Amino acid sequence: MTKGLLVVVTAGAAPEVTPETMVAGLPLGRRLALAGERAGLDSAPSSEPGRRRLILVPCNVIPQPRWLRALAAMPLQPETLWVDPAQVAVVDTDDPKPVLDAAGRAASGAECVAALRERFTAVEGSADDMGRFAVRTAGDLRGAESWLLRGLIKDTEGFMSRHVERLMSLALTRHLVRTSITPNAMTGVSLAIGLAGAPFFLSSAPGWQLAGALLFLLHSILDGCDGEIARLKFLESQGGAALDFWGDNTVHVAVFGCMGVGWSLSAHSAWPLAVAALAVASTLAAAFVLAPRVASSSAAAAPRSAGAKAADALANRDFIYVIVALSAFGKAGWFIVIVAIGTPIFVLLRLWVDRPQRRG
Repeated sequence: MTKGLLVVVTAGAAPEVTPETMVAGLPLGRRLALAGERAGLDSAPSSEPGRRRLILVPCNVIPQPRWLRALAAMPLQPETLWVDPAQVAVVDTDDPKPVLDAAGRAASGAECVAALRERFTAVEGSADDMGRFAVRTAGDLRGAESWLLRGLIKDTEGFMSRHVERLMSLALTRHLVRTSITPNAMTGVSLAIGLAGAPFFLSSAPGWQLAGALLFLLHSILDGCDGEIARLKFLESQGGAALDFWGDNTVHVAVFGCMGVGWSLSAHSAWPLAVAALAVASTLAAAFVLAPRVASSSAAAAPRSAGAKAADALANRDFIYVIVALSAFGKAGWFIVIVAIGTPIFVLLRLWVDRPQRRG
């Protein structure tokens, strides 16, 4: 069987809900089409003979690409209509034309499904509130945005990142997606703020160090916005991911280097410079180990082993709050000792976890 065909039923559930209705910076129709494209579905009927899987989605339904992929892959008997409570329908048929005609004539998703029930044996599917959101009235639009934003939270995030930084970045992103700002522009803003905070760690004064730590934290919050905008607007690219990744590591190197220099100046000794050099070298080593995963679009979707989860835990951004706490006492430099010891452990663990992929 060829890959599934996405059929958009353009009539909405209410007169005020149309394919042009904006949600999180994109019209509903455009968002649905891009989700289908990201899921690997065809957008135009094929002239090739044979059975086709048609996935019919009313324009008022916002799907996650992974949910569309699941619909395309689920087992279904030929000439059987699967219908969920949002009037999303799936059918495998040797004759797609009557299905396409019904979708084109229907005044709503419910009307389309009613016409198809007369032709096919119907089975009822369960609702998947994680996979799709139905916008039934204009009052549901803010709820749809909130649903999309919640879907951006990653399972690998640390506790503070999930419950503090991510909440702040999502609140900003809700407004930013309505503007013309691009993900790469947000990466640039985040990079500039992170680099601006690094020189504050040259001082041993708690006030200056705390200012640097707060700028570092702001860098991290804004750094979440670029990926959120990219995923909400389907603007992800390998180039953007690489810019974000190496921008982060540039900030880390600058911050850890300035911490070492500042500690050396306050201690009137050169040995903190050696610790900083080890911290910077191990940070760069970790970056080069992780770089292939950034370039691979399938890395994030792959099942994670216990070792991979441990490596992700070592790499999460919650370390920033340790820097903030140390900076409040003028001891930010102590953090590079943690980096110098912990990062080589992370690199070795990551190499061990990824060894099956390298062999393959």
